[in-house]
Amino acid sequence: MLVCLAALATSAVFLPAQLASPASGVMPRHFRAGAATANITPRLGISINGHFNDRVAKHVHDELHARCLVLDDGLTRLAIVVCDSCMIPREVMDAAKALIQQRTGIPSEGVLISATHTHSAPTCTGVFQSEPDSEYQGFLAARIADGVQRAINHSAPAKIGWGVGREPNQVFNRRWRMRPGAIPPNPFGGTNDLVRMNPPVESPDLIEPAGPTDPEVSVLAVQSQEGRPVALLATYSLHYVGAPGFDISADYFGAFCDRLQQLLGADRLNPPFVAMLANGTSGDINNINFRQKRPPQKPYEQINLVADAVAREAQRVYRELKFQDWVPLGVAQHEITLGVRRPDAAELRRAGEILAKTNGRELRGAEEIYARETVLLKDYPEKVPLIIQTMRIGDLGIAAIPCEVFVEIGLEIKARSPFKPTFTISLANGYNGYLPTPEHHKLGGYETWRARSSYLEVDAAPKIVDTVMELFARWR
Repeated sequence: MLVCLAALATSAVFLPAQLASPASGVMPRHFRAGAATANITPRLGISINGHFNDRVAKHVHDELHARCLVLDDGLTRLAIVVCDSCMIPREVMDAAKALIQQRTGIPSEGVLISATHTHSAPTCTGVFQSEPDSEYQGFLAARIADGVQRAINHSAPAKIGWGVGREPNQVFNRRWRMRPGAIPPNPFGGTNDLVRMNPPVESPDLIEPAGPTDPEVSVLAVQSQEGRPVALLATYSLHYVGAPGFDISADYFGAFCDRLQQLLGADRLNPPFVAMLANGTSGDINNINFRQKRPPQKPYEQINLVADAVAREAQRVYRELKFQDWVPLGVAQHEITLGVRRPDAAELRRAGEILAKTNGRELRGAEEIYARETVLLKDYPEKVPLIIQTMRIGDLGIAAIPCEVFVEIGLEIKARSPFKPTFTISLANGYNGYLPTPEHHKLGGYETWRARSSYLEVDAAPKIVDTVMELFARWR
C-alpha cells in the first residue's frame, strides 16, 4: 500500500504564495482553520525505536497522536501534522500525503508532516537493532490522513497569531570538549574525536560545551472568531526527555499538549482544542545539566517538569498575541540531492570480521552495532533525495528539514531569514539522519559516526540552509 500511495505523491514542486489584497484587485475571503487529532498508538509487543538494542513495548503510559492543523486563506490551503513518533521515513509520509491529496484536494506539497522524536514510540525507520513493522507503517499513514480530513471537517472562520518566548532552563548542549584522554575510542577504532556526547555528569574532565542552545519557544495559535482556542503549534529545540524503556509514551511533547490545554482552560471544547509541540533544532541538545546532578525522581517526573515549564511559557506568549482575521499563506519546496558517506573496502572488511565473531547473537556494544550499520550502508546509493520545505504564514516563516538538525543550523536560519519570526521544524517530510555542521564533523562524536542515523555528506548543512533561503526569497 505504501509503495502505491507514495507513487502518487509529487515532489520538487514550487507553489508560489497566492497573495490577495485590495491593492491587487483580489479581495481575500474569510480566513478559516480547523484542527483535530488521530490516535496512532500501536499494539503492545511492537518494537520501540531510539535505542542501540531493540526494545519491545510492554505498556502504554499515554496514547500517541497525529496532531493536525489546517489553514485556509481562501486561496491557499496548508496542513501541518506533528506525530508522536521517533522518526518517520519519507515513504510513509509520502503515502499519507497521497491519501490527503486524494481525499481533500490539498496538494502533497502543501502538507508538512513531522515526528517529535519521542524515543518511546514504535519503530518506523530501521536504525541500529530496531526494524519497522510494515503493518504499523500503513496504519500510521492512514491515520495521519484521517486526522487531516477531520481537521478540515472542523474548519471554520478563524483568527491567527504568532509570537516567541524563551525557556532557557531546560536546554543543554550535549556535546562536550573534554580533558585529554577522557574521550574513549569511537566504534571504528579511531581516537580522533574531539568532543563527547552525553559525558558523565559532574565529571572533572568536562571543559566546555561544544556549541550553544536555542531557548526560544515559538508559538503559532488559532482562535475562533469568538475567541475560543482552536489550536496552538509550538516548537522547542529539545531532543526529548526520556520515558521508562518498555513504555509507549509521547514523552514531554505529549505532556506539553495536555498541560497547555489545562492552562488555557481549553478542555472539553467542541470541536476539541488541539495543542502541538514540534521538535525545533535539537540534534545536539538535551535536558541534562552536565555540571550538576539531578536529584532522584519518580518515572515521568522530569517529563512533566519540562512540559510544565515550556507550556507555561507558551501560555504567556499566547496571552500577548495579536490575532489577525486574515493573513496570506504560501508554501514552497524543493527536492535536493545530497551525497552519502559510504564505507570503503577496508571498513567493510573490518566490519565483517567483527560481525563474524558474534555468531548471530544479539549485538552488544557500539563496535558490533556500528559494524552492522557499516555493512547495511554498503547498499545505500551514492546520493539520496531530500525534500526541503518552507511555509509562509503572514510574516511568519517556517522551514522544514528531514533531519535531526543541529541547533547552530536553526540559529543560522533564524538570523538569515527575511521572515521575522522564523522557526524550523526538524524530522519533517522524511528521515535522513543527523545534520551536523561541517565544523562539528571535524570534531567527531556520536552524531557524526556513520550509520543509518548519520550518513549525509559533510557539506549537507550549508547546502540545505542555502536551499531554505532560496525558497524564502521567492516571497520577498
